[in-house]
Amino acid sequence: MRRPKSNKPTDSECLILNVLWQKKSATVREVFEHLEESDEGMGYTTVLKFMQIMTQKKLLERDSDVRPQVYRPYETKQKTQKTLIGDLLDRAFNGSPGNLALQALAMRKSTPEELAEIRRMLDKLEEPR
Repeated sequence: MRRPKSNKPTDSECLILNVLWQKKSATVREVFEHLEESDEGMGYTTVLKFMQIMTQKKLLERDSDVRPQVYRPYETKQKTQKTLIGDLLDRAFNGSPGNLALQALAMRKSTPEELAEIRRMLDKLEEPR
């Protein structure tokens, strides 16, 4: 049985989305050049094909009134991250945000600024409603 098609971005699509979130909008060539500079190793035609697929998946919007065509993310970075985290939370952590947070914090060292932001968020969550 075939798996249903997903509108969630793949790893490669996330690389492209990160470029577009940073630049706000870009042509295929601009995305390709940015990825080439960062050693991501995708060819131009591969980037083009991914961006065409991402447009079909409603991950990108394309302005075809201009040449070369300009692409922009369909959703904000925060909304896409929320969707991905929600999926991971359900599939791997049985819906437990606490377990997800503990695993994430144990994986890599956080900066003092990140830890302070986490503390502020926890304090806010503990406030009486």
